[in-house]
Amino acid sequence: MWRFEPPQKLGVALVLVVIVVDQASKVWLYRYLTGTPRGVVELLPVFNLVTVWNYGVSFGLFNSGSTAGSWVFVVVAVAIVLVLARWLTRATRLLPAAALGMVIGGAIGNVIDRVRLGAVFDFLDFHVAGWHWPAFNAADSAITVGVALLFIDSLFGDAERGKREPS
Repeated sequence: MWRFEPPQKLGVALVLVVIVVDQASKVWLYRYLTGTPRGVVELLPVFNLVTVWNYGVSFGLFNSGSTAGSWVFVVVAVAIVLVLARWLTRATRLLPAAALGMVIGGAIGNVIDRVRLGAVFDFLDFHVAGWHWPAFNAADSAITVGVALLFIDSLFGDAERGKREPS
């Protein structure tokens, strides 16, 4: 049987939290936004809630508008999740385990959309002076933060690892 240490437990917990938050926010906001004119709610001068269907990868990259390409992204995402899950089972520190949990949870959240809906529902729209950042969702946010944490760990984690290793 598998025995998880605290880093793996944290990573798995974050996978579950990210999936639940992502899917709940998508269900709630989709229901809310479909009841509004144009599917847009202006909350701040630089932030809207919108209804956007993303057939590409995160932040609309490679968004061809085709559901056929969505299945390619599902297969690629599942393969990446499997590799990251293996990495998570070997994580010995909390920061990389948390980061991996966020990336895995975000990837699974978007895969759920692709399988259920044929595309990913994005709803967060930041904009300034008529320029809009590509719409995104909670899963995309978790992936971005997780990757940033992995990058930070790659820069500064060696110092932490060095303290623990015998000389």
